[in-house]
Amino acid sequence: MRTSTTARVGQYAALLAYLLFLAFPFLWLISTAFKPPRELGSLHPTWIPEHPTLDNFRQAFDEQPLLEAASNSLIAAFSAALIAVLIATPMAYVIARHRTPLARAATGWVVVSQAFPLVLVIIPLFLVLKELRLINSLFGLILVYVVWALPFALWMLVGYVRAVPTELEEAAAVDGAGRLRTLVSVVAPLLAPGITATALFAFVTAWNEFFFALVLLKTPEKQTLPVILTHFIGAEGVADLGPLAAAAFLATLPSLLIFAVIQRRITGGMLAGAVKN
Repeated sequence: MRTSTTARVGQYAALLAYLLFLAFPFLWLISTAFKPPRELGSLHPTWIPEHPTLDNFRQAFDEQPLLEAASNSLIAAFSAALIAVLIATPMAYVIARHRTPLARAATGWVVVSQAFPLVLVIIPLFLVLKELRLINSLFGLILVYVVWALPFALWMLVGYVRAVPTELEEAAAVDGAGRLRTLVSVVAPLLAPGITATALFAFVTAWNEFFFALVLLKTPEKQTLPVILTHFIGAEGVADLGPLAAAAFLATLPSLLIFAVIQRRITGGMLAGAVKN
């Protein structure tokens, strides 16, 4: 009994230490965002600002088009997540229900494609988008995000589809429902937690993406929030730390708010995807 209690205490202590490790950068970011310049340059930094100020936020909005960049990021991330889920759901259903050599090869290709470095694809991707006249276009960036999110979305949804009992589909077929009707009316509602979790991860990936946006978007009015954040760093690599921290703090809020709102649905989707028949 004592050994079991000691092990449980050790587990909770390790979990607490891990949570503190994850939370440290975000807490330090918040602290930095509210510190005046004098405290930012102090040789003895403190966790809590002695003289908190909102000047860093005002300066950040004055120096860079943060609202416009946030709007671009929101449009790109939301559109990419929605399109990726709409495409990946029927694809995942086919792969999960028809375990043919072609389906296994497709699954293997999905896994392998995730190992490709971005540097290997950026040049041919740039040339293709240039031919399509989609450079410096938010629509072109959305297409890139959709293609980049599809393998991960497909890989996640295949596990969720396999967790849906085939007996439900057989019952729908007996009632006269076709494949499409079965997918829409029977399978899709049961996949709601998994679809939500997949869409969220696709959204967060696109929201935080930097490299594609940096290469493909040229004018400031079309750039996304991660690219705009680099404008707070001078030519010599000196960062305007206060406004940068304030802008970065604002950039993290959408993801945190979405996670807070639908965390139960995400947890349910993850547990459902882990079940196998």
